[in-house]
Order: sequence, then C-alpha cells, then structure tokens
Amino acid sequence: MTEIKPCKVCNFTRQKSYGLVVPSLDQMRIKGCEFLGFSPDAPVTVVLEDDGTIVEDEGYFLCLPRNTKFMLLQEQESWSPVRRIDGGTAWMARDSMILETDDVDGVSSEPEHWQILAQQLKENLSSIILMSEADLQILVDRSVPELASELGFQPKKVQMLQETLLRVLDNKEEERQSKELLELYLRAVERKDGEQTEPSQPRQDVVGDMDVPDGTEVDSVSGFMTRTLMVLKGKTSPETRLSSEELQMVVAKGPAVMAQVLGWNAERTSGLLQACDAELTRRLQQVQVMNSLNSQTQLASGQQQPEEESAEDSHNTSAKDDE
Repeated sequence: MTEIKPCKVCNFTRQKSYGLVVPSLDQMRIKGCEFLGFSPDAPVTVVLEDDGTIVEDEGYFLCLPRNTKFMLLQEQESWSPVRRIDGGTAWMARDSMILETDDVDGVSSEPEHWQILAQQLKENLSSIILMSEADLQILVDRSVPELASELGFQPKKVQMLQETLLRVLDNKEEERQSKELLELYLRAVERKDGEQTEPSQPRQDVVGDMDVPDGTEVDSVSGFMTRTLMVLKGKTSPETRLSSEELQMVVAKGPAVMAQVLGWNAERTSGLLQACDAELTRRLQQVQVMNSLNSQTQLASGQQQPEEESAEDSHNTSAKDDE
C-alpha cells in the first residue's frame, strides 16, 4: 500500500498556503494547483519553499520529511527567499510579489548560494544528508572567517564543521568509486566471457564520450560536466573525487587545454594531471588484481571438478570388484 504523506503547498508570494495529504509527487502537484487556483493545464514547477530546490524525482519526494512545505511556480515565476521586516513580526508584499531584495545605495543584499546553504546548516545540521556533493564542496571551499560570520560560530567550530563536511564528501566519493570499480570488474568479466564465445569485437573508447545523466549541465567550451569542473578546482585531492571516465578525459585533454579550462598556470596544471594519471593507474591495477583473482578462482574450480570425478570413478570400480 502506498504511504500517504502530509505536506504543505504555497504560491510564490507565500500569501496562500494549504495542507495536503497525498501519496505521490504527481498527486501533490495536481491537488496543489487545484487549491491554489492554478489552471490544470498550465506547466508548474515544484520547489522546496525554504531553499528553492527543484523537486522532480519521485524517490526524492518520498524521502523528504513529513509536513515539508513546497512552492508551486507557474511560468515567469521564480523562487526567492523570505524577507522579514519590522523585527520579524510583519510581512510586506508589493505588486503580488514578496520583497525580494533589500537595496542600500543601489547594492542588492540578495544572499549568495553558499549563504543559503550556511543558513540551512545553522537551522538544522542534519540537512547535510540532503545536500548534493556540489553544495558540500561549496561549503568546504569557503573561507573560515566568512563561514563563521554567517553561521555565528567560533572559527575553531567552523573548522571542525568543514572537516565533517569533507568526510561526508569523501564517503560519498568512496561509495561511488566502489560502485564504479565493481562495474568495471563486471564489464571485464562479461568481456572475457564474450571473447570465449564470440570473435573479438572493437573496443569502444570512453575518453571524451562519458555517459552524462539527464539534466546535468555540461560546459559547452571544455565538454566537461559542471560538477567535474567544480571538483577539479576543489582544495583537496580532486583526483580522488572523479570517476575513472572523468580521469581519462582529463588526462586525454593534456596540460595546455586543461590550463586554459581551469585558468591555472602550467606548473599547477601539470601537478593535477600527474595526480589524475597516478589515480587512474591505481584503479586500473585494482581491476587487474580482481581479474587475476577471478581467473585463479575459475582455475581452482576447474581443477577441483576433475578430482571429484576421478574419486567417483574409483569408487564405482571398487564396487564392481566387490561384486
């Protein structure tokens, strides 16, 4: 039976808000449009009311806590953070829009993305679990004074927080690398089995032709995914956070191209490429070790079977002599 989830919906001005009980993201979108007075045929985008994260995946929707508040946006509407005025006791709306920016001498005080993430952590540290790797990397790369000022923490506590974020990021990367290593191993086993039954087939080169998930932004100039560029420019050991296919693409581009893509000098770029090449070699060696273990296992299994058959034949011969 599908779980029924209570949640809340509001329009982009936050002037209308309703509570719903729905079994799925689609039902929440349909009922939300009905309550908010939207046309049933109009395209609607669902975002989290507190930070504007777009919600399109059914699995992600089901993982969110009960009573999560969503904002339904029609065309030409966009999410904006809440602005409190009069000491937080009143709300101002103008021209059917909530106050989006506080301008002082013509300078906008609209918070940056890292400041929004910092506020999420300040309100609830467990929100780390729902943050993407890109968001975690943004917080890790911020300077300690900036983050301390935004969070209201002591610098030492901010350093400990960044170390925790880095460990979470590393754990996610290790999980991905383990998955990729297993996939490489399974591909190698399938390729070996295929070579035994069919003639050799041309090998597809993955360099420069990575599988790009739907909805992932790709830089039109370099051909790299946005996440890949962000990881490459990270502070600590970016080569360990890239997939094997991404490492192959980085090494194949060469120092000159990568220096232009990253905007680095030749020495720094060369150091990164050497680290990527070494990491790629290490992973390939791991695959070779696993293939060797697999071959030894198959050989031992093949030797054991004839020995069992020989023992069975000997037993049958002995039985016939007794008769």
